[in-house]
Parts: sequence; structure tokens; C-alpha cells
Amino acid sequence: MHKLFGFPLSDHSRVFAIALPMIISNIAAPLLGLVDTAIIGHLPNAIYLSAVAIGAMVVSFIYLLAVFLRMATTGYIAQSYGADDIQAQRQHFNNGIVIALGLGVLIAIASPWINDLAMWVVAPSAELEGYARDYIEIRLWSAPASLMTLVALGVLLGRQNSRKAMLLVIITNAVNVVMDVILILGFGLNVEGAAWASLSAEWVTAIIGFYWTARALGWHLRHWQLKFQQLRQFLRVNGNIFIRSLVLQLCMATMTGYATRYGSTMVAVNAVLMQFLMLISLGLDGIAYSVEALAGQAKGQKRHDKIRYWCKITLLWSSLFAVVYSLVFALAGNAIIRLITDIPEIIQVAQDYLPWIVVLPLLAHWSYWFDGVFIGLSFSRGMRNTMILSAVIGFLPLWWAGLPLENHGLWLALSGFLFMRGITQAVWLKYLSSPNHPSG
Repeated sequence: MHKLFGFPLSDHSRVFAIALPMIISNIAAPLLGLVDTAIIGHLPNAIYLSAVAIGAMVVSFIYLLAVFLRMATTGYIAQSYGADDIQAQRQHFNNGIVIALGLGVLIAIASPWINDLAMWVVAPSAELEGYARDYIEIRLWSAPASLMTLVALGVLLGRQNSRKAMLLVIITNAVNVVMDVILILGFGLNVEGAAWASLSAEWVTAIIGFYWTARALGWHLRHWQLKFQQLRQFLRVNGNIFIRSLVLQLCMATMTGYATRYGSTMVAVNAVLMQFLMLISLGLDGIAYSVEALAGQAKGQKRHDKIRYWCKITLLWSSLFAVVYSLVFALAGNAIIRLITDIPEIIQVAQDYLPWIVVLPLLAHWSYWFDGVFIGLSFSRGMRNTMILSAVIGFLPLWWAGLPLENHGLWLALSGFLFMRGITQAVWLKYLSSPNHPSG
């Protein structure tokens, strides 16, 4: 049997059969998004692009907080898939759809209040505010569809069908681009056209995702039933992951929000440097998806030896990706900055922060990998508690101590936060997920 790094080639292939399609979708989505932005950006008035940027930021923030639906669904589906329990998979699908529709409708109805809060936080000019409000109001009516798509992605990834999960991501962006061309360039609808294009794409994707998942599960209307005890457990898991995601988003938002105190140049510099974190996620997310599905399946099979095995092989690849990223950033960091921006002042200042960027993959890959393990094993309480601990004993103290360092202090806080996430997650997984702590 041929081996690589001590593992059979067939097992490496299983890891990348899940990881590679998701890596491709992670690359394809931003590329299609660039086309979307280019269409808006070539309109005669720059205010349209600014309004769409603000509106998309608000909507994305809400939907990122709802990613708990994808994570919780993946873990539960992977375990019941491993146990070959199709009835349990259908029940988890039911639970996810109920929560997605309920929460989605609530978000849509609450759109006027969400709009008011967003405009109070962002405080745009009067003209810009009008366009941004229109965009947000339209987009939030796709909330039920977006949340249903998260459930569909969870089912597909849990069943190790990452090819269709990849296609769902690509379909969303492709339909969005086509509708942008029709509504913005064809009908001249500007900001409202961009919003309706995104709404159309999200509903089309939700319908296709629902069809694919229902077909994969052999699901029909007669399978529609709710078991409230299981639904409560599903809600508890989702609540834990929501708190985890909220804390993460607040820490990341500080990188942009607090940088405003150091001037607009620093805000732009941090925006450029955060693109390196996006590049890191292209690969590390793929490996995280693999360990979610494979470790979850092994748990469903009650094969603790296989859980450890899949953790070892995926950690190997996560570490290799991290080392390669660090080497690339060390050797080509300046070139990557120049690809992102051509403004001399921003390039010069950003180069001063490259040492932080070089070590970032080595610090960050642990948290990506551990998130995958925790999701696959449904250790949602551990995800919540380790994230809060990392923010309290990692991010906040270093941010406070680093205030005299200004923007370097922010990067110190982010680095410490990522490092502490890996430490706390490792401790939780080693000691607190033992038989004496079965809840995770």
C-alpha cells in the first residue's frame, strides 16, 4: 500500500475529496464577487458603490452570525451519517429548516429596526443613507432563503458531498452576476437592482439546495415532523455557536473599528492586511470541512480510534498549509500588497506589518482545525467557552497593553487571540471532552 507522510494515499484522497471542492468554491466566490463589484463600480455615481458596500456589510454581518446553522447541522448530520441512521438525518434536516424559516422571517420583519440600528452605527451622509436603506430593506427579505441554504450546506457537507456544496456557492454568485447585468445595466435600477439581484440569487440557491438535500435524504412531506426534545437540543447547540460567532466577529470588527482612531490610512492598511487572512482561509477552511465530516462520521460509528486517526491526518495537512502560507508571505508579501493596492502610502505602511502576517498562518491554523473537530463532534459548549476565554485572556489584555503601540497593538491583540484560541481549544479537547465530561 502506497503511503504519504505515514498515511495511505487513499485516506489523503478522502480528505481532499471534501476539502478541494470547498477550496475551489472559496476561490470562485470572491472572483464572481469582483464582477459584481465591477458592474456597480462602473456606474456614473460613486455613491451607488458606497451604498452597496455599506448594505452588503450589514447583511453579511447578520448572515455570518447565523452560520451556526451550517455548523450545527454539519456535526449532527455527519454523526448520523456515520451511524447510517437516515431517520435521524431527516430529523436534523427538519430541525434546521424550522429554525432557518423562523429566524429568517423574524429578520425580514425586523428589517426596519435593523436598518435604523445599522444607520446609527455607520452614520453615513443623508443621500448615502437613503440608498443603503433601500438595499438593506430588499436584501433582508432573502433571510429565510439564505438561512435555508446554510442548512442545505450543512447536510451536504455532513454527508461528505462537498461537490454539490461547492456548486451551491458558485450558483449563488453566478445568478447574482447575471441578474446584476439584467437589472442594473439592462433596466438601470442601480442600488435596488443590486439588491434584487442578490435576493434572486439567494432564493434560487435555497430552492436548489432544498431539492438536492431532500433528494439525498429521501425526504418527503410525510417525513415532516418535529420532536421538541431534539429541537430544544438543536437550539441549544445553535445558541452556543451563535455566542461563539458573535465574540469572534466583535474581536475582528475591532481591527477595523478601533483603527479609525489612528487615521484613515491605518483603516485602509488593516483592510489590505486582512486580505491575507482571507487568503489563509481559502486552504484552511477546506481542511476544517474535512475534519468536520470525517470526525463526525467516526463519532456516529462509535469509532474513537478513527476520530483520532482523522484528526491526525487533517492536522498534518493544516500544519503543512500553514507553513507554506508563511513561506509565501515571507517571500512574496510585498508583491501581494502591491497586487491589492497601488497607493504608495498604504503600501509603505503595510510593509511595516508584514512580520505579523508571516506568523499569522502558524498561529491561526490551529483554531481553524480545532473548529472543524469541535463541529464534527458537536462540542458546541466547548466552542463557546474557549472563544470567550480567548477573548477575555487573550485579545482584551493584549489590546489594553498594546494601546501605546497603536496599530501594532491591534495586531498584537489579534495574534494573541489566535494563539490563545489554539491553547484553550487543545486543553478543552484533551481534558474536558473525556468520558467525565460527555457534553463537550
